[in-house]
Amino acid sequence: MAYASTADLYLSHHGWLVSWLRGRVRCQDKACDLVQDLFCKLLERPPVTAIEKPRAFLATSAIRLLIDQKRRLAIEQAYVQALAILRDDDTAATPLQVCEAVEALTAIARMLETLAEKPRRAFLMNRLDGLGHAEIGERLGVSSSTVKQYVAAALVHCHGVLHPPE
Repeated sequence: MAYASTADLYLSHHGWLVSWLRGRVRCQDKACDLVQDLFCKLLERPPVTAIEKPRAFLATSAIRLLIDQKRRLAIEQAYVQALAILRDDDTAATPLQVCEAVEALTAIARMLETLAEKPRRAFLMNRLDGLGHAEIGERLGVSSSTVKQYVAAALVHCHGVLHPPE
């Protein structure tokens, strides 16, 4: 059966998806929260059209949501650890600052994930590790002019993501 709307999908598969997720996250409440988040995300998208295998679609979407949440948690933990190392007692970050920083880092990580591997690696080695084009070229097995193109392409890509053409 093909589903014409997110509401039909929800009504037909909500219980199954909660049960399926509960087996993976080992917590009923967390499974319910994940299903709620998933259907909220589906409502933000264009309407669902003719899904032939709804359980496969929902399971794949739920797995992606779990992966996104784990990535976000990893970024948040890394940021909190970095803060603990860098801060003095007088300059502790507020929860709002931590939340804003995690959101910014998550957006940057998503932006970089959409780059091809070599341009992403070249960009990160250049910006985070402070390596020059020649050293990056040696590590990636390409010329320094290719590294320069990779870094430029990454910058153009990031600018395009932040400022899409109208």
